[in-house]
Amino acid sequence: MNKFLTLLTFICLFAACSSEKERVNEAVVDLPQSQGAEAAPAPQVKFFQYEDQAAYPDAILELYTPLGNQIFKPGKVPFEFNVKNFPFDLNETQEFKLFNILNGGDPVGFYSPIFQRELSEGSYRVVAYLVDEEGFALKNFGNYVDRDFQVGDSRPFPYSAEPYLVLNYPRSDQEYEVGTEVVIDFLVIGGDMKLDALKVSIQLNDFTYEIDHMAPVRIENLSAGTYQVKVRLLRADGKELDGPFSSVSKDIIVR
Repeated sequence: MNKFLTLLTFICLFAACSSEKERVNEAVVDLPQSQGAEAAPAPQVKFFQYEDQAAYPDAILELYTPLGNQIFKPGKVPFEFNVKNFPFDLNETQEFKLFNILNGGDPVGFYSPIFQRELSEGSYRVVAYLVDEEGFALKNFGNYVDRDFQVGDSRPFPYSAEPYLVLNYPRSDQEYEVGTEVVIDFLVIGGDMKLDALKVSIQLNDFTYEIDHMAPVRIENLSAGTYQVKVRLLRADGKELDGPFSSVSKDIIVR
């Protein structure tokens, strides 16, 4: 009986350990030590990802309206999407599964694939994407879509074949409690980071971290304060791309 209990305990411990997510690509940043002999050691800020499986790799998001460079009158602009191979049933969770970003701004969530947005005159680029249960953008081809359109008497964006990026997290002035992870979640649109030799640089005040693939980047041990998060899309040689949406900056607050 004792041997059976020992074996059962070992199995439970192994299952618990195997269920934990594995950290990858971890980088540790040492903060400057405070002056004074009795000063407590400064925490180590860590950047890392989890070794996750991609959620809903076969999900498809199609955009029927607007069409490319379609022109609308100022006011309510219609959006119509079609979602395939994805559980877009809102009766259980009532959580947003579809998000839109206009011209690199903050994401706006929608419960329905058909809706309207009140827009003034201007040129717009919409990026729409689906999210997983944690609210992170799905990153396989077909999980997201982009489109340019105009409202009122506005010129289209100049043509550019360069990739660009959008930021799902953090949102502008998002607040975090001390001790919680800050997550940087982004999408690179119009290119393949591996094939096009691209990387993304994340600058958080004086901290810098680079990644060569799309995955949520987590930051832990940030002390209380206000931080500027700047995310830039770069070529392998460190040169920033020229497009208007090659970088995004957001302020966050840790309390």
